[in-house]
Amino acid sequence: MKIFRKTCLFILAFLLPVCYWQGAAQKTDFQSTAINYGESISYDIYFKWGLIMPRAGDALFSFNKDNSVSQASSRYEMSFKTAKFFDSFFKMRDTLACYYADDKKIMYSRKGSDEGGYYSVDELTFNYENDKTSIHSLRYTPSRVRIDTVLTIESGDVTDLLGALFYLRNIDYSKLRGGETYPITVAIGRDLVKVQFVYQHQAIVEHGKAKYNTLYFKMNIYDDAFESTSASAEVWVGNDENFLPVKVRSKLKIGYAEIYYKESSNLAHPLKCRIETK
Repeated sequence: MKIFRKTCLFILAFLLPVCYWQGAAQKTDFQSTAINYGESISYDIYFKWGLIMPRAGDALFSFNKDNSVSQASSRYEMSFKTAKFFDSFFKMRDTLACYYADDKKIMYSRKGSDEGGYYSVDELTFNYENDKTSIHSLRYTPSRVRIDTVLTIESGDVTDLLGALFYLRNIDYSKLRGGETYPITVAIGRDLVKVQFVYQHQAIVEHGKAKYNTLYFKMNIYDDAFESTSASAEVWVGNDENFLPVKVRSKLKIGYAEIYYKESSNLAHPLKCRIETK
């Protein structure tokens, strides 16, 4: 069950489009126009074992102004809950939120997990000095501190668990070529997990009666929750100015996880990637 939970949260995290810090070695200004205050996006999550593919849960994302954390001005939040089928043997109610400054440096993130009565909190506090980033990682339950350590990044692109996909939403799509690789590091607990996005080609995604024009990426994730490092997951990003995830799929040690876009409101741009069908 530990791998199940870790994998579920890890895959969900790559749906999130903010909380990204461009590392000192490749520092650039924040220029994305894909995100809009008041944006809300929901997803359906499925897990597949053989021919069985039950709906595992729901995820809701929201982006708003928030100055409750020192030096921060905005908050991106995800809430996740398992469906009734999964509640009977593995109930999850998780909330993840990250806070970032006007220049879009991530300052702090928090993940609260409720697993049927077992409650834990993960906090990451980011500090920047010259070309180095230090991340204070703290995990605790009501009865004890489980992790209290500092992770250090000398250079490169780094984010918390919430913000990896913003790396994709912020690249220059006009220069995208098949086979191009985009690396990033994700801070999780005691670990700095290396991730690579590899662009493949354009693709059509179908789910139910809906169809979408997308940009298809493979993800290499260097973590033991996944069946293999190469192409640990796949991401289909809507091919319009919002660049929001339409589908995420991963082969796990216990089957497959698939996540599908459901609905949204207050997007920055019209959802032109959706193909209208009669």
